[in-house]
Amino acid sequence: MQDFEYTAPTSLEGVIGLLSETWGETEIYAGGTDLVTCLKQGLTAPRRVVSLRNVKELKGITILDDSIEIGAATTLTTLLGNAELAKHATALIQAIEGINSKQMINVGTLGGDLCQRPRCWFYRNGYGLFGIEDGKSLIEDGDNRYHAIFGNDGPAKFVSASSTGPALIALGASLIVSGPEGERTIAAWDFFQTPQSESDRETALKSNEVLTKIIIPKNETQSATYEIRHRAGLDWPYVTASVAIGKEGTKVVLGHVAPTPWVSDAAGKALNGRVKKADAEKAGEVAAEGATPLSQNAYKVAMVKTAVKRAVLRATGQEEEA
Repeated sequence: MQDFEYTAPTSLEGVIGLLSETWGETEIYAGGTDLVTCLKQGLTAPRRVVSLRNVKELKGITILDDSIEIGAATTLTTLLGNAELAKHATALIQAIEGINSKQMINVGTLGGDLCQRPRCWFYRNGYGLFGIEDGKSLIEDGDNRYHAIFGNDGPAKFVSASSTGPALIALGASLIVSGPEGERTIAAWDFFQTPQSESDRETALKSNEVLTKIIIPKNETQSATYEIRHRAGLDWPYVTASVAIGKEGTKVVLGHVAPTPWVSDAAGKALNGRVKKADAEKAGEVAAEGATPLSQNAYKVAMVKTAVKRAVLRATGQEEEA
């Protein structure tokens, strides 16, 4: 790990003023559950690390008449204890519960989860975002069992590591980011992006911007998240499905199957307001259509079908039928 300047401003304005216009020169420290690992692995070598720990305006939950506002530096543990989120954002709460590590949720923040870097082992071992060596893809010809089965036709074959991203997209959340030019609002779906070059990032954030707030509308929805994991413990799922069923239709969003959370509009339409077990199974079948698995991860296709079915049944109180 290289030496760097550490600073902990007390205001959002102070944070923004310390960020660089070039990626990698500065890094933001929230809970540190991802950044510290990246520093140790040499994936980033910033000249300055800017901590959010003393910026009170980035923490806490505000309940409004039509929405719930969450400071990006609010810990995941804090979210688990909020009754309004349990009522209006069940899918988000279940996604956090799935992390299943008290250490991670006690220090990890909602914004940090959304902004974490890929967990691809080729990337983490120094082969870049696309896992390329000598012009060849190590992922396509190597151990790709945990990689993408959707959206993998380009160079990016990793999966989005965010546990909460699929749920926030399903719930219709918006994200507020701030930088030198002021504040802007980004739909949760638009926040995630697939890099096309090694210099790109996995979110719409600019290097001199910081995620400040997550806004979840208080829609009349039934929502749930269902994960399929190797084991209970600190690990990332094979497949996640978050669903939100409301008057305007059903949103189905998959996690850990593509470089971004993967929205299946077709699966939502397949339900068409029906939520019996057979309809849930149909939604799962439709959600898996179009998958393009790599050499070792075709098993994820069947998991998509199961995860979507069980998320729909969980959201409608039929979990025992799954």
